[in-house]
Amino acid sequence: MMLPALVFAAALAPGMQDPAAPPPEPPAASAVASQSEIDEGLALFKRKRFAAAKKHFQAAVDANPNDAAATFYLAYTVYKIAEPKRPFHPEKQQAAELFDKAYELDPNFKPVWAPRK
Repeated sequence: MMLPALVFAAALAPGMQDPAAPPPEPPAASAVASQSEIDEGLALFKRKRFAAAKKHFQAAVDANPNDAAATFYLAYTVYKIAEPKRPFHPEKQQAAELFDKAYELDPNFKPVWAPRK
């Protein structure tokens, strides 16, 4: 009777992963993916293609949620899209929240508006 309970408990233990699930991406690879998305977004942002840039910055945040740069650029792009809208538009509030998060992640962050090479 005890053996089935142990097998069940072991199956539910943390660290046990679905064998069909892909292995987690190494942190270095997600940082590279995040930076390439930021670079693409910056290039589009400079051409005032804010909606397309937003997609790249969001992908960078998705790849690395602790990236202050990706969060900052996403915040600024959301703000630029909402800029012509009424003063208290929800997108402006979203931008403010993203700016707050970016500076919580890195209080000394300074944006660099040129893609890194």
